[in-house]
Amino acid sequence: MLFATCAAVADENPPRPTDAQGLLHVMLQGESAETMATLAEQAGGTLTHHLPIIDAVGARLTPAQFDTIRNDPRIARYIDDLALEIPPEATTDDCPLGGALEVVRQGDTATWSLFNKSDRELSLTRVAISWPTASQTTADIKLASKPFAMNQTLPVEKSLEDGELVLAPGENTLSIVSNDLKALSQSDLEFSVSAGTDCTTELVPGYPNNHEDFYYATVAGADALHKQGITGNGVTVAVLDSGLWEHPALTLNTAGNSRILARYDAITGQEQSEEVFDESGHGTHMTSVLAHSEPTLQGGAHTGGFKGIAPDVSLIAVKAFDIEGQGDFLDIVRGVQYVVDNREKYGIRVLNLSFAARPRWPYWLDPVNQAVMRAWADGITVVAAAGNEGPEPMTVGSPGNLPYIITVGAVTDSWTIDTRDDDYVPDFSSQGPTPTGHIKPDIVAPGGHITGVTRPGSTIAQTNPEYFLPTGEFVMTGTSQASALVSGLAALLLQLQPELSPDDVKCKFTSSAELAISSEGLLAYSPFKQGLGYVSLQRAITLGDTGCGNSELDLAADLAGRAQYEGPAIVDGDDQVSLPGLDQMLARDTAIDEPDTRIRWGVKEFVERPSSGRGSALQGDGPFDWAEVYAQEREKIRALAGQ
Repeated sequence: MLFATCAAVADENPPRPTDAQGLLHVMLQGESAETMATLAEQAGGTLTHHLPIIDAVGARLTPAQFDTIRNDPRIARYIDDLALEIPPEATTDDCPLGGALEVVRQGDTATWSLFNKSDRELSLTRVAISWPTASQTTADIKLASKPFAMNQTLPVEKSLEDGELVLAPGENTLSIVSNDLKALSQSDLEFSVSAGTDCTTELVPGYPNNHEDFYYATVAGADALHKQGITGNGVTVAVLDSGLWEHPALTLNTAGNSRILARYDAITGQEQSEEVFDESGHGTHMTSVLAHSEPTLQGGAHTGGFKGIAPDVSLIAVKAFDIEGQGDFLDIVRGVQYVVDNREKYGIRVLNLSFAARPRWPYWLDPVNQAVMRAWADGITVVAAAGNEGPEPMTVGSPGNLPYIITVGAVTDSWTIDTRDDDYVPDFSSQGPTPTGHIKPDIVAPGGHITGVTRPGSTIAQTNPEYFLPTGEFVMTGTSQASALVSGLAALLLQLQPELSPDDVKCKFTSSAELAISSEGLLAYSPFKQGLGYVSLQRAITLGDTGCGNSELDLAADLAGRAQYEGPAIVDGDDQVSLPGLDQMLARDTAIDEPDTRIRWGVKEFVERPSSGRGSALQGDGPFDWAEVYAQEREKIRALAGQ
């Protein structure tokens, strides 16, 4: 049973949008795709999409043609506003100034590239340069090839008059010469340049060797499995995105063998024998995070790990997004249908959906979600991004709002791989609940400054030239990267335990994720922000459960239209969101959207590492008995070790 609905407002009947030829683009959904196709063609329309996965078609019809069939009882639902152009999501960041992520070091000279991303000269208002020993040294500084402060005692912090120092459009350089630089790392350097009051770029701490080691495989725990031979071999992952630039690290696995099994352009509806061209660059970066096959190096020697999370997976490249990263939802449905139709042929176990759109319908009426539910029911583990619309609640996008799948928010490691004390959920990561009250995201994963490759000349490459490393890699941040990382983790888990169902994979990850716990033993972040916590592959393998994924839901009944589900979230009259008992569980004094060393990620860290105020929590005085949870986990690990 499908729910009948109409895109138009019943009592106002606004004009339906048509394309340049005066045609409506319509989705018809009913008893079967074949019946819908017959109705559209008999009315004189032209089919654009054949979508049996959701019993629907897309068609172009004149308003008069559409009116002849819109009330046919065989049509359970129609959407008649597909001709509306959905613009890119608005951004509040109109600062045209960007700084490179790495300085180029040579002897006593450090050169930092600055990018004026506008088409006109940019007048600087402030320059600040310092490092820990700056008060004891002098430096010669050039900006945009012009002497700025020669033989200047540091630190330098200078306000500039309008027009005093300008950056030409494109790349410019800030060059500093000082004997101190020979002994300093990038994390010691503090460079900052401003153009106006709200337009500042600062040099990030960076990683010590981001070309040889992308680091997130270490942070996520994947490299430990790589060293044991668990690299995703035998598992096929489909990436539905903007296409794929066929860089050797993506087309070849660690043995140098080809691993692209199929290429499908969901925009044209055609399988491709050659590259599905990635105009945007986004899909290439997602595939790189998931599957980059180059080895991780240390001092030029292979560490045993690899740069991507699952470097030996087989890949299906599905293109559904254009040069601007925009996608028609019927193209997305067609892409999902291709994956489902070819699941057995190619052994597809994981589908990565690193995108998020503002939900237009309840999850059960969303055509993309309907298709994704079919994929999940057919044994494909689907991983989706929560979205980058935080920090406000109810900003999780579709298809991440679908309760069945694994929805991933982002966490950043603050450029430190050896400690999680400064890891935090950044403010861009979208928060739940969903419009139907479900807690999302399910988990959080590394999504800050994630290194990979993308096609030179692509949209994201041209828009963000400062994100290129001097060695050619490209660094991006977002829940898209976090979800691609989790898709890779899912592939590693499925190589180890191929019998796992999608529900079991979800249960393994969610039951073993590590919550952010405040110093007094309360939740440092709301479940709407961190879900069930920080994903841990090692914990998923050793402590993760099965049988808990979607145990409160009935997917078959949902797909049949017999039941739809609302989550436990409470939304009051002022649009404030909560959960029963959340006031007693949630800490009030932890920092938001920045590192807070009072936070401990996981029960083990909370119990074993002293922090002020934790005593009463360990005595079971609060809403959580962390000591008991710790004891249970310890006994389970001991039992596994005994085996």
